[in-house]
Amino acid sequence: MTIDAPPVVLVFAGSDPTGGAGIAADILTLASLGCHPAPVVTAVTAQDTADVKQFTPVDTGLVIAQARAILEDMPVAAIKTGMLGNPEILAAVATIAGQYAQLPLVVDPVLASAAGNPLAEGPMEDALRSLLVPRATLITPNTLEARALAPGADTVDACAQELLDLGSGYVLVTGTHENTPEVSHRLYTDRRLVETFSVERLPAQYHGSGCTLAAACAAALAHGIGLPEGINRALNYTWQSLRHGYRLGMGQHLPNRLYWTDASTIAPPKKRR
Repeated sequence: MTIDAPPVVLVFAGSDPTGGAGIAADILTLASLGCHPAPVVTAVTAQDTADVKQFTPVDTGLVIAQARAILEDMPVAAIKTGMLGNPEILAAVATIAGQYAQLPLVVDPVLASAAGNPLAEGPMEDALRSLLVPRATLITPNTLEARALAPGADTVDACAQELLDLGSGYVLVTGTHENTPEVSHRLYTDRRLVETFSVERLPAQYHGSGCTLAAACAAALAHGIGLPEGINRALNYTWQSLRHGYRLGMGQHLPNRLYWTDASTIAPPKKRR
């Protein structure tokens, strides 16, 4: 019997010892959605479910070497970026993405932790705007990140238009951080708002929700699912992962990216009293 190989998604992100965000979130999401994750670690972090305590970016040369090893060996179908650690790593990743411009690129513009602490050595906004956003098939900022990347814009719509003007094919501005009864995610392309996806706002806060969404979008593109249909599917998967999430630590809940599995197939039966 011949088994079809899953599409390979190259991901650049930082480690997270909680398994909730960063490269762990990417791996779980991509595997759950039928892709083979090829993770390139850009930074090592010490964090819990509440905040990042400290981090150290990986040497830029080693980041490049990790990516080259995969790209020269495997048939990569899509690229996704998360935490990049410093402007030098960002520039290297942008160069690699430019050399493989035929591959769809999903950019999650990670700038700060949930508690607001920076996740890079030095400002990243200018490098994102000039080097990575112009190469992106899709960029997935939350409203805080959108405003940081387009500080001269006076509305979220104007922020998205500025990012489109920089060259991104699609901009998905997520609405989790807004004080609204429902969460509205707004998708832009071709200089206009093309669709608004509204979902029920869940009561908890989640560690790694943005990573999950961006990775799910990359999975859709790797499978050849076009946008915006791929984004619609990714949003549904992400919401279900959050709805089935759990709280393991003292901070935010963690998404359950394998919510569709049946744990009884491996877990021992409960003893009856």
